[in-house]
Amino acid sequence: MNSFDYYNPTFLIFGKNRDSEVGNILKDMGVNKVLLHYGGGSIKKNGVYDRVTSSLTSAEINYIELGGVAPNPHLSMVRRGIDICRRSSVDLILAVGGGSVIDSAKAIAIGAANNEDIWDIFRKKMRITSALKVATVLTIPAAGSEASPNTVITDEVHKDKIGYGSKLLYPVFSIINPEIFTSLPKDQIANGISDMMSHIMERYFTNTENTDITDSMCEGVLKTIIKNGRILAKDPGNYNALEQIGLCGTIAHNGILGLGRNEDWACHGMGHELSGMYDVAHGSTLSVMTPAWMEYVKNENKEMFVQFAVNVFGITINLKNSDEVINRGINCLKQFYKELGLPTSMQELGANQSDYEYMAKKSTREGTEFLRSLGGIKILNWKDVLNIYNLASK
Repeated sequence: MNSFDYYNPTFLIFGKNRDSEVGNILKDMGVNKVLLHYGGGSIKKNGVYDRVTSSLTSAEINYIELGGVAPNPHLSMVRRGIDICRRSSVDLILAVGGGSVIDSAKAIAIGAANNEDIWDIFRKKMRITSALKVATVLTIPAAGSEASPNTVITDEVHKDKIGYGSKLLYPVFSIINPEIFTSLPKDQIANGISDMMSHIMERYFTNTENTDITDSMCEGVLKTIIKNGRILAKDPGNYNALEQIGLCGTIAHNGILGLGRNEDWACHGMGHELSGMYDVAHGSTLSVMTPAWMEYVKNENKEMFVQFAVNVFGITINLKNSDEVINRGINCLKQFYKELGLPTSMQELGANQSDYEYMAKKSTREGTEFLRSLGGIKILNWKDVLNIYNLASK
């Protein structure tokens, strides 16, 4: 196990009706004015908007609204939010939504507190020393952004999707009321499950040795997601299952499952190009990329992939044929994605093979001053990424 520092200051507030407490929580913090940031309007249909605004009004918290965040949050929306925050001197950004809304809020928080152009900060990975405070009311269990220091936004004009991280971006508090999730459509739940599973597997598959405790934690959360995901595939409004999934999504990405491990994140890097190019759901790109990536890198650490198959999917170990065990584990993962109605091939995403090389080069910033490789178990250059895109087409 590697040496590590662990820091997570986000105050989690979990349970039924807890979103109605947001005003008093902000009042106790001394907050006077917030930017109320949300998505396409679903919170006005499911009652969340009314509960939150009523709570803000009762606590005498002033708020300015900025709705309309897209599923892959747009740079243009972030720029609008930055302008509002600068002109209106808000104390905090209250993100009421899923990962896209929270990521948009975090990007606005960066831009409002810094003079540099927000896209330059993302592209050049500039270090920031200040950011507006962000708090969240989670409406979709998926991205884990409610307890992470990370954000991802998309330049919708140039089809670029880039992430950024800073400890200044941890939300000060996040409210998780699983009742909100009962109105979600099946595809949003499925994509959320895919995303949180990927957050775990990007940490789980490692070449770091002696990681027994976090191995077990990762495997336990994955099994909990699979068990409850199957319940939700048949009964999307099952509160008990949503309660489990809601907490799993937070734990998957709050950093604790990666303690002492080298992490990978290749699937996210490749998936970001797909969602940036085709504007498809992030979780769907990961259900396509992950099995293909596993197939491509499995020989780099067979023991880890055997462990995954045995401990997560219950495949009987075969000492004489580890390849069979690994392949069955990969197939079980693909089958689970299919049970949820998720895509497992590039064709199902509507991807064009003529775009593969362009996306592969973009994923590694080939030909630019920001050249990078992807991955950890196996370091990937753009040709490796192209091979994986092609593998995901078979």
